[in-house]
Amino acid sequence: MDVSSGSRSARLRTLLGGLRHAVRLGWQAGPGLVVGVALCTVAAAVMPVAAAWLTKLSLELITHPGGDPRRLLTVGAGLVAVGLATALLPLAARYLRGQFTREVGALAQDGLFGAAERFTGLSRFEDPVFLDRLRLAQYSGCHAPGNLLGGVLTVAAGALTLAGFLGSLFALNAGMAVLVAMSAVPALAGQLRVSRRRAATTWEVGPYERREHFYQEVLTSVQAAKELRLFAAGGYLRNLMNDNRRRANAHYLRTDRRELRTQISLAMLSAVIAAAGLGWALHAAWQGRISVGDVSLFVAATAGVQSTLTSLITEIANGHQQLTLFEHYRTVVDSPADLPVASPAAPVGPLRGGIEFRDVWFRYAPDQPWVLRGLNLTIRPGRSTALVGVNGAGKSTIAKLLCRFYDPQRGSITWDGADLRELDPAALRERIGAVFQDFMHYDLSAAENIGLGSLDALTDRERLEHAARLAGVHETLRDLPDGYDTLLSRVFFQGDAVNARLGVSLSGGQWQRVALARALVRGERDLLLLDEPSSGLDPRAEYEIHKALLRHRSDRTSVLISHRLGAVRDADVLVVLDDGQVAEQGTHVDLMALDGRYARLFRMQAEGYQGDPLNVVTTGKG
Repeated sequence: MDVSSGSRSARLRTLLGGLRHAVRLGWQAGPGLVVGVALCTVAAAVMPVAAAWLTKLSLELITHPGGDPRRLLTVGAGLVAVGLATALLPLAARYLRGQFTREVGALAQDGLFGAAERFTGLSRFEDPVFLDRLRLAQYSGCHAPGNLLGGVLTVAAGALTLAGFLGSLFALNAGMAVLVAMSAVPALAGQLRVSRRRAATTWEVGPYERREHFYQEVLTSVQAAKELRLFAAGGYLRNLMNDNRRRANAHYLRTDRRELRTQISLAMLSAVIAAAGLGWALHAAWQGRISVGDVSLFVAATAGVQSTLTSLITEIANGHQQLTLFEHYRTVVDSPADLPVASPAAPVGPLRGGIEFRDVWFRYAPDQPWVLRGLNLTIRPGRSTALVGVNGAGKSTIAKLLCRFYDPQRGSITWDGADLRELDPAALRERIGAVFQDFMHYDLSAAENIGLGSLDALTDRERLEHAARLAGVHETLRDLPDGYDTLLSRVFFQGDAVNARLGVSLSGGQWQRVALARALVRGERDLLLLDEPSSGLDPRAEYEIHKALLRHRSDRTSVLISHRLGAVRDADVLVVLDDGQVAEQGTHVDLMALDGRYARLFRMQAEGYQGDPLNVVTTGKG
């Protein structure tokens, strides 16, 4: 077997596997709906053939006087019944298919995002190829199973209709029946080429459409509105949006032109065959070899075969395209874990012996620079460790590695001596609370914004308020129009359709406190990571929060990251990072005495507060 035939065979197996997956998904969504759609579709398929034969019989009864009028009445009643069924069955099928599409769409969407949750790290969500595939998976997962089921049923029903019409044609003219049937071969080949091209186009335009969507979001987001209006930058971004739309449209236009050329050729072929068949039927009727009813049946059968073949070919081509797109859904839901998880995973116990970075090297991609370069660092249990250094020194990367969002390329990170790669990521994260510098603003209520940090606290108002007090935001949330139930967003309405009202927007500093409460509601976790948790606060507020946290976690392990050294000077250990390595470490007193990098940075910042009444906070003795 040559390579091309092997490739085609593998491709066929892939498509059939996708079809089985889609049908299985559809059956799980609604077996009753599947059966209902199938019955309506098959019944509707029989109606055109029945109508053609009943029309033939009625014409022959009319053209042969002296027949039984009751038979003509019966045939007429049959035509009425067929006409009524022809009108009603598609309506019933469309209704059931709509219900089915919604059910299978909801099931597919849940499966897709459930699969995305299984990705324990972050690398997949930083991969443009994966993001394009995820976008197509969202669309195809919701639409492909319903479309494929409809297509399969349509093909099955079309085969019944085709068999009935071809049988009728064969009874009248076997040669014409074969000719009409053979005309489907080039039509099918042409439509399959078009469907492959259209599926490829959908993938090719993915990057353009995703960028276009990004510009749409920016141009309509309240976060960007201030800068875009102040800097008059909206027109520039609109041009970029339109440029990506034009690029995508150019791809679609090329595909549409190919499809149009194919369809014109097929339409001309069908017209020639139909004309030849009609000429034969009229000539045969003129010579008396067939009746007027036969002519009617021949015309109906020829038109029925051609229209059914066109419908079948279109459905097969569309099904091929849907299966090709559905591969993106299957690829996402069947993707292996992005980070290896040991089986069985070692248990994650309370942090007793500490966390150790041993010769850790890390970079975010092979073509990017190293962020950590042979880092060696020990985080002692029950103590607060502050990571300081200039931008790009690796502070936030250390926080992400501690949560095992990534694995180091070299070296190891241990929790009480066990490599993080040997632990269950979910169990590890259950023991960690964190606030990241790019924390989230959720368009939810204040209670939900805090409770997402520990879902069992959503219904425990006392825990929510306790966390908010520690973060210094309780009074702010308590005094909102609906207290903790106030929606912290002006994107959605709060309340029902009758009593809808806008939510409330918080300031940047207030949002930081809410994010801090979200981490603190997790309770006494073994490790608390605070990555610039208060950069939007004034120096006094930042200092007060850090002091409160140090008191609250006096016997717990904490890792603090801040650019403002005065806020973390009371940490048990200060670690100065430089170029992905530990440059200095010790207490504030030790590092000031060392008169190295930390001392220079501290004095530089202190100069900015000279004359400030808060100077004692940031540059006091010690």
